[in-house]
Amino acid sequence: MKKASCIVNKNFKIADIDERIYGSFIEHMGRAVYTGIYQPDHETADEQGFRQDVIDAVKELNVPIVRYPGGNFVSGYDWTDGIGPRQSRPKRLDYAWFSIETNQFGINEFAQWAKKANTQGMIAVNLGTGTAQQAGYLVEYCNIEKGTYWSDKRREHGFLEPHKFKVWCLGNEMDGPWQTCGLSAQDYAKKARETAKILKWVDPDIELVACGSSSKEMETFPSWDRTVLEACYPYVDYISLHRYYEFEGNQADFLAAFYDLDDFIQTIKATADYVKAALRSDKTMMLSLDEWNVWYIQNMQTQRWQWAAPIAEDVYSLMDALVVGGLLTSIVNNCDRVKMACIAQLVNALAPIHTASDGGVLKHSTYYPFAQVSRYGRGSAYKTILQSESVETGKYGKVPSLATACTFDEKTQQLALFVLNTNLQDDVQLSLQLQEFGPLKLIEQQTLAGDDLFAVNSFETPDNVVPKNCDITERSGTQFELTLGKASWTMALFRKLH
Repeated sequence: MKKASCIVNKNFKIADIDERIYGSFIEHMGRAVYTGIYQPDHETADEQGFRQDVIDAVKELNVPIVRYPGGNFVSGYDWTDGIGPRQSRPKRLDYAWFSIETNQFGINEFAQWAKKANTQGMIAVNLGTGTAQQAGYLVEYCNIEKGTYWSDKRREHGFLEPHKFKVWCLGNEMDGPWQTCGLSAQDYAKKARETAKILKWVDPDIELVACGSSSKEMETFPSWDRTVLEACYPYVDYISLHRYYEFEGNQADFLAAFYDLDDFIQTIKATADYVKAALRSDKTMMLSLDEWNVWYIQNMQTQRWQWAAPIAEDVYSLMDALVVGGLLTSIVNNCDRVKMACIAQLVNALAPIHTASDGGVLKHSTYYPFAQVSRYGRGSAYKTILQSESVETGKYGKVPSLATACTFDEKTQQLALFVLNTNLQDDVQLSLQLQEFGPLKLIEQQTLAGDDLFAVNSFETPDNVVPKNCDITERSGTQFELTLGKASWTMALFRKLH
């Protein structure tokens, strides 16, 4: 058994955690909306057509914000197609996913669903085929109470109170050649800046997210981010970043995804700070990691011009769940700058929740580490001083074998430690010192592990890959020993003794 140590000192706080780092994403992609969150003919559907079984699963994830309606979809989307009487809404070709969009679910339905799911909206505007003026009209429709053309239209449609969406994204991945009407950095920067001005004129209380690089593999990374921020810095509150991972044959590389995500975040932070210095600004730009997940892009297929055809319905393994846990530690450890993050997506399309259109809900393996961190990773994050052996990877060289994150919530007086052990051969005995928190009691320990890293959940075996409760002895104090199984994800929960 390998040895490792971790020291967490309450005097070394990273930052208070913005709960929106546990956000998610719903795009008009495949079955994410239709037969995902919205299916009027389903046996659990409520009077508005929302699947109650899905809402229940979403509530368990404690998702405080959901990005909508895209994603690639938004760059060709006319939001006015999705309002008013359903029988009058047009069917359109969706250029992003080569599907038929019926527009039976639009911005008002999303607002209703979000309220029922105990979440808020992060709304993306179309800066592909759309204009700055059309984006301004959307904010007017959603956020102005009454007395203007678009706010009164919303009231005519049965929504007397404004939706008051606080966060707005200025387009999506506009550096991508796959994007409908993608733009150069210079052209996007101008369009985003002028859109930002209109949106904040309409509602000064909103927060705006500018598009950053869609991937660190883009040739324009990170110069795109610099160019956009130089033009938009005074007008926006966040720069976005997106990152996906997939298993390509090397388990050590895949399990070390947390290391790569941290590097990506550090690069964007440095780029933003360079622009801050160059502009002599007093404002620190925050980051919105509004797309991240495991996504098997190489296996993705689409069926052209069909309605709600399955797209990217990945079946996630135990190893995928371990990677998601590791990525969550990187997000928590960067909560001083990452103030929003969205696991992409929420239902059916590369998602932790899967539905059968004629049946129930399945929770994939990735559901569980996300639910744990979202539930218990609240309050403040603290620096973990870790000593452990390294593992050799092909992509990243030597990487720490453990990924750790620690949070303490003053409201609940609970401390949570999350640990990914990437060692494929050996268990690890972790010596844990929790200094300055006062005496603590270990009240719960859960582990996600197994002999088969490719094991998955299915409707027939829904509990094949789920966290297991560990037997714990009555222990209290500030020093603890935890046994971490090989290739495992562990959550340890402590309560402060009064």
